[in-house]
Amino acid sequence: MLKKQIVIIGAGVSGSAIAMELSRKQYDVLVVERASDVCEGTSKANSGIVHAGYDAKPGSLKAKLNVEGNRMMGDLADRLDFPFKRIGSLVLCFEKEGIPALIDLYERGCANGVEGLVLYGDIASYLSEGQTDITAKSLDELRALEPNVSDNVVAALFAPTGGIVDPFLLNIAMAENACENGVEFSLDTEVKNIRKDDSDSGYILEVIRHPSLRNGIKEDTPDEIQAQIVINAAGVYADVFHNMVSEDKIHITPRKGEYCLLDKKTEGCIKHTLFQLPTKMGKGVLVTPTTHGNTLIGPTAEDVTDHDTVDTSAAGLDKVVKTGSLSVKELPSRGNIITSFAGLRAHEDGGDFIIKELKEAPGFIDVAGIESPGLSCAPAVGVYVAGIVEGIAPAADRTDHKDTRKGIPSVAHSDDETRAKLVEADPLYSRVICRCELVTEGEIVDAINRPLGATTLDGIKRRVRAGMGRCQAGFCTPLQVKILARELGVGIDEITKKGDGSELLTGENKDNEPEIRK
Repeated sequence: MLKKQIVIIGAGVSGSAIAMELSRKQYDVLVVERASDVCEGTSKANSGIVHAGYDAKPGSLKAKLNVEGNRMMGDLADRLDFPFKRIGSLVLCFEKEGIPALIDLYERGCANGVEGLVLYGDIASYLSEGQTDITAKSLDELRALEPNVSDNVVAALFAPTGGIVDPFLLNIAMAENACENGVEFSLDTEVKNIRKDDSDSGYILEVIRHPSLRNGIKEDTPDEIQAQIVINAAGVYADVFHNMVSEDKIHITPRKGEYCLLDKKTEGCIKHTLFQLPTKMGKGVLVTPTTHGNTLIGPTAEDVTDHDTVDTSAAGLDKVVKTGSLSVKELPSRGNIITSFAGLRAHEDGGDFIIKELKEAPGFIDVAGIESPGLSCAPAVGVYVAGIVEGIAPAADRTDHKDTRKGIPSVAHSDDETRAKLVEADPLYSRVICRCELVTEGEIVDAINRPLGATTLDGIKRRVRAGMGRCQAGFCTPLQVKILARELGVGIDEITKKGDGSELLTGENKDNEPEIRK
């Protein structure tokens, strides 16, 4: 039986942020994740938005951590070297009847401490008693700010602190930093049950270790892990683990959202993230630039029962495009959709984040119901949970802690001088593997050999964007398979898309060459 002081369940953005913060102290920390890589659950399929913090109810944990996380994001991006841009966001109102709700959103943001909020439109006649000191700029000024905004907009709220981030690299950067500072990660490890340890105040986690290239296991293997402290950051499964140790049950509903991603040719069609007035189901369909020059539209909001269903539908994607088109004069979706995807949000019935040590289960810390704006909150969630752990088990600072992390150099985004230096240091940076995104073999090799390096095609894609372009890996897949096999020292028939069960090769052809799965 493996014994650890602290076990974190889940290597998504929350679990990785917590691991990163705990690595500052002399704790013995293990992160367990059932998938083959970090950032495989909710964190891999979202809008990549850093919300300003005007939407959450004042006084809620969502509101507190959103504003704090937003303020932390710029410094974190500088230290850990991942893409982040503070481009600002707009909430659009299309009917005059909605203006009072927009004004309320403005006041909510002010109460939450969001800085620089600005209203646009003729709002004077919609102000209630006590709101008469609120002013607004004209719609002409709005259109100067965002020229392609819909002509049907009657009012808007601008939040200059809103931003966009690469959600994969945010997650991966925090996990890598935690790993470099001594946190252990056990991927392909699924927690099946948690029980209180009769011998002390800790817990026993019953796990299944799944086959993977990381652990060398060929078949499912049961095991147990003993932990003094368990941190439940399991996304849509957080209620399952909570309910194993507590009689005070919680319930999480997976809420599916579908998205469309547009080609980089659409870059510049909008300058800011465009929201529509929120509903009880969430912030609605947005249109936003991404940190890499694409345009993203989505999500829908559909409550589902299957905790793993991330399929898209013709109806859902049609709704995304039609609803997104309301925000923009000319949304260049026709002929420019290069892929679609869906993700799940962990909606807890209470509506707010649940982050606390359970009174009835000492040492068990919930990080549950982390739906939007969970990505924005992640840095603050890490600090918040680390504070709870410090209250349970104080520890000294780690004197050799590394506060920074250097990302993989991007040939596509480097100047000529930097490219020349990369090629001089390693000629593999001159060999282009992914033509659409201009990703070289040097970048892919770096992605594989880093701490928590990629062992799958999806792992490479999220780290260096190989396969994320117009052809969606149609050209570069065979080359990536060969590079992975070479660097990992395995046969090409062992390479997968996203771990066990997603093998790419099915057998040999008449020339004894492995066949690519159709």
